[in-house]
Amino acid sequence: MIIKDQPVAMQAKIYMYDLNNSARENGFKADEGWEVNRATLEEKNELEKRYQLTVSAKVLPEVLAELFVMVKSQLILAKKVITDGKRPEMNLVASSDQQYLVAYNPNRLKT
Repeated sequence: MIIKDQPVAMQAKIYMYDLNNSARENGFKADEGWEVNRATLEEKNELEKRYQLTVSAKVLPEVLAELFVMVKSQLILAKKVITDGKRPEMNLVASSDQQYLVAYNPNRLKT
């Protein structure tokens, strides 16, 4: 999926919609969730090889950090439970070679 020419808030909604659909279609259990990372093409390919289900979007590098923070925040709110009360690491500076937002389920490794 390539996300462009949309405000960042709309891009986040589209990405979250895709994550929710994928979770429903693949029968996520209540204790399963998504991990979201910013990635280069090589890192994206590695995650896709390692995990059964990934949802990735190619994003303009200048909006990747902001989109990452919005999606990560929405996932935390959706989970409704933050066990230790700490905010997750959300570095706002993306490297110029990171172009992808990649979500994966850490519980579903390929065998």
